[in-house]
Amino acid sequence: MHPRMIATGALVTLLALAGCRSEGDIVIEQGVGITALRSTCPAVGVPIYTGNMTTFTPADARTLDAMDVTAYITNVRSTCDENGGQVFTSATFDVVASREDTAGARTVELPYFSTVMRGGDNVVAKRVGTVQVTFADGQARAQASGTAEAWVDRAEATLPADIRERITRKRNAGEADAAIDPLTEPDVRAAVAKATFELLIGFQLTEDQLAYNVTR
Repeated sequence: MHPRMIATGALVTLLALAGCRSEGDIVIEQGVGITALRSTCPAVGVPIYTGNMTTFTPADARTLDAMDVTAYITNVRSTCDENGGQVFTSATFDVVASREDTAGARTVELPYFSTVMRGGDNVVAKRVGTVQVTFADGQARAQASGTAEAWVDRAEATLPADIRERITRKRNAGEADAAIDPLTEPDVRAAVAKATFELLIGFQLTEDQLAYNVTR
């Protein structure tokens, strides 16, 4: 599956609100007309088409009357400790599920993945787990929580000094590159991508389930 994200992407960690700044961030406010922020902490998000899961009975059916359980991932939250040589990110998320047949108590196991990506398309690590959602007798909707984590080498998530200088150098009006956004230069973009990590969380879907999400 393509790791295209709903809320984050390979360069989204560069664009943030001023209130998110902390010591060591790269911030540009003058000369090039942009504000950019970058942290060694990986961005956390849900890849497109993987935040929902639908099961059917029988499994190969795709009609509304055969729909069994639907679930979606929401409320993704993360904390990051970037003080040591290894940057540690811990994430939690909620899974909200509903079922069509409410007769009897039932527990369903929904598989999910957590993947550490580098540069937008390089899988560094992947783990698969399950979230158990338990419905009481007569209950149509239930909720459970899941967790994910990522370890990233701080040196690998840090921009080289020369790239950092090119991004942060103040540009004065009249200079040849005053109106050039350094993030559009190919070598700068490549260096930023190489040092950019993401923690992606989504349902571990079958090919049929993914196709259903794409086409529904």
